[in-house]
Amino acid sequence: MATLSTDAPISPLRQRMQHDMLMRGLGSHTQQDYFRHLRRFAVFLGRSPDTATAADIRRFQLHQHESGVGPATINGAVSALRFLFLVRLKRRDLARALVIMRYQRKLPEVLSVEARLLEAAPGIKYKAALGVAYGAGLRVSEVAHLKIDEIDSTRMLIRVEQGKGRRDRNAMLSLQLLELLRLWWREGRWRGVMLPHG
Repeated sequence: MATLSTDAPISPLRQRMQHDMLMRGLGSHTQQDYFRHLRRFAVFLGRSPDTATAADIRRFQLHQHESGVGPATINGAVSALRFLFLVRLKRRDLARALVIMRYQRKLPEVLSVEARLLEAAPGIKYKAALGVAYGAGLRVSEVAHLKIDEIDSTRMLIRVEQGKGRRDRNAMLSLQLLELLRLWWREGRWRGVMLPHG
C-alpha cells in the first residue's frame, strides 16, 4: 500500500497517522481524503489538530454548516477526525463531540436512452466497456481490470475482484451484456488486441 510522498517535511503527527492508516489497510485515496480534511481542520484552528478541544470541534462543524459544505464532505471530515481522535490520540471524548449529518440518499436516475448511448460508442470495445459499466454497475477501474475468467456465464454473474475498498463482489450479467462481451471477445482475438486472460 503506497502513500503519497511529498518534498515538504512531514510532521510527527502526520507520520504516525500514516503508519496507523497503513497498519489498518486504508487505501491511498482514503488516506488522501483524511489528510485533506485534517488540513482544513488545522487551518480553521490555526494550530495542530492534536490540540483541539470539544468546543473547537463544535465551532468547526458549525462553520462547515454555515459555509454551505455538503453532507458528504461534512461526514468525510467526521470520519477523518474520528480516526485522529480514536486511533491516534485515544480521545473518545473528542470523537463523541463529532456529529454525523443525516441526509436522504436519492436513487440515481435510470437512463431511458441506454441503447442510444451504447450505439454512440465508436467501436465494439467501447460498447462492451460502457455496457459493463452501465449494465452491471461496475466502476471504470473495475471494467478496465476485468478478466475473462471473472465472467460466469453459467450463473450469469460477473465476479469483481478487489473493487472499491479492495473488496470482492458479484454483479449481475444480462443475456444482452453477455452477447456483447462475446462479440468483443471474438473481434478482439481476431484483431490480435485482446490482452492475456481477456
